[in-house]
Amino acid sequence: MDEYKDYAKKGLHQKLPDIQYFENQFRKYKIKIIISEFTSICPKTSQPDFGTIIIEYEPDKYVIELKSLKLYIQAYRNLGIFYENAVNRILKDIVKTINPIWIKVTGDFNPRGGIKSVVEVSYSSENNLIK
Repeated sequence: MDEYKDYAKKGLHQKLPDIQYFENQFRKYKIKIIISEFTSICPKTSQPDFGTIIIEYEPDKYVIELKSLKLYIQAYRNLGIFYENAVNRILKDIVKTINPIWIKVTGDFNPRGGIKSVVEVSYSSENNLIK
């Protein structure tokens, strides 16, 4: 397992574009964003990873501005990061930016070598699970 030690944290701390937001005007509704062309690079093999990222959340004071989210997501294109880490980082970055009431981020990745992975992570302001 030491073989992967050098790769485990790759991509978690690189600077990415800021996610912008605007003031929420409503209460008690859900937003679902589907990003069907997510791409990142496997830090071990340098092979591209492709997938769909689904972000579902209930906004509190702020709502994600979509153009900035698009630029943020596109920055993963050349980033070496395991997709498990990418999904967790997306959640963490959004929570730090808008602090939603709850959020779930799902990464549904295309099969590679006959293996398909779906990574799902969630956060609720009631049970703060972010490190």
